[in-house]
Amino acid sequence: MSGTARPPPSVVDGGDRRCVALLLELRTHLTNLADGTVVHVITTDPAAPLDLPAWCHLTGHTYLGRLDPATTARPTYAVRVRADARTTHANHPWHNP
Repeated sequence: MSGTARPPPSVVDGGDRRCVALLLELRTHLTNLADGTVVHVITTDPAAPLDLPAWCHLTGHTYLGRLDPATTARPTYAVRVRADARTTHANHPWHNP
């Protein structure tokens, strides 16, 4: 079997921060990651299942969905980094420049 092993996912632990603060942290975190890197976003924000896919649609990153709750202690969502993703304003993660 050939191929390159994928690196382990990068993790953003958003704790109980609300979506705007979480997206600001995620936006900053993604700028240093290679195309194709998977990021696990841990958050208890009840809006995350709506906000994360919407933000990924806005930016072009790929929303991979929620990880199986049986395998994670807290709600965790996966995002795949896209090198060609659109940027958002530094203080307003819902707006493109």
